[in-house]
Amino acid sequence: MKKYKVIALMSGTSLDGLDMAYCHFVKSGSVWTFEIKSTREIPYDKRRREALKQAITLPALEHTRLHNEYGTWLGQQVKNFVSIEGLVVDFVSSHGHTSHHQPEKGVTCQLGSGQHLANASGLKTVCDFRVNDVALGGQGAPLVPIGDRELFADYTFCLNLGGISNISFEHEGKRIAFDIGVANMLLNHIANKWGLLYDEGGALASKGSVNTRLLDALNGVAYYRLPFPKSTGYEWFLNDLAPLIVQYPDNLENLLRTAVAHISDQVALQVKNYRTADNNSVLVTGGGAHNSFLISQLTEKLSGLAKVVVPDQTIVDYKEALVFGLMGAMRVENETNILASVTGAERDSSSGVIFYPA
Repeated sequence: MKKYKVIALMSGTSLDGLDMAYCHFVKSGSVWTFEIKSTREIPYDKRRREALKQAITLPALEHTRLHNEYGTWLGQQVKNFVSIEGLVVDFVSSHGHTSHHQPEKGVTCQLGSGQHLANASGLKTVCDFRVNDVALGGQGAPLVPIGDRELFADYTFCLNLGGISNISFEHEGKRIAFDIGVANMLLNHIANKWGLLYDEGGALASKGSVNTRLLDALNGVAYYRLPFPKSTGYEWFLNDLAPLIVQYPDNLENLLRTAVAHISDQVALQVKNYRTADNNSVLVTGGGAHNSFLISQLTEKLSGLAKVVVPDQTIVDYKEALVFGLMGAMRVENETNILASVTGAERDSSSGVIFYPA
């Protein structure tokens, strides 16, 4: 039996902030178990949120400077977390923050230099999980399905509603997963245009009416017809979805209501396509699980087909961080942590780069 004490870091496309989870992982034989011992969210201030959001537009030198600076900042947050909580840590496992993701061009980049993070925190650091899979011809995403298989196998589907929605499930004897499409990124984009960070609980969306022309346009976006494996990101959203909000203007409530209809339509379609004969369940995590109106719409569309399960708040908010912590432990064990059946790579891999503090 082996035990690892890990601080896992996750920053998602919703740009809410940095999620930090102190986790214990135990490997007994081939079985992994976990405990989330302590968590912390560090909200991004306006400057950092904008810097990460605009990273995709930066020239190479400025992008590299941001990569290094953000890595140092991550390390400082880890050091503070360790000091305040009195934690004993084996290593840090960091996803970073994705600035570029174009696997068809062989490109993926997660901000947050591992060496700078290790130096600032004083701790061994595992990061850069996506690069190797892309180098092997894979999508480099989604990566969380390894954790779904190892830690949450009791559920038929594992659905994450972050900036992007992604889903994971067993299909023909293999773990399959893919990015369904947009989720909070669209809702927050609309809210931001009215000076709001987000629509809390979907309260505004619940007051609106569906704009059928906009909904048809959103549901008609070409990405949704692509077969898996597939993944997407902010570039796709900017190019294919954001212009539709301008093309079909409406009031705030109606736009949000239409976005909820679109998100729930696309998720429900995938569950219907791949459900098993009976006793289907959908574990829902990520920021979108807090949107009670979105969850109610999804539950309604899956009535009689699958039970929608929203777990306790710690799992909802920190499942992605938890899984990257597991991936770090699996990398230290030199165990497969990325599945070719999910990403389309030429083979499974044990991915992630290990950095030691100077």
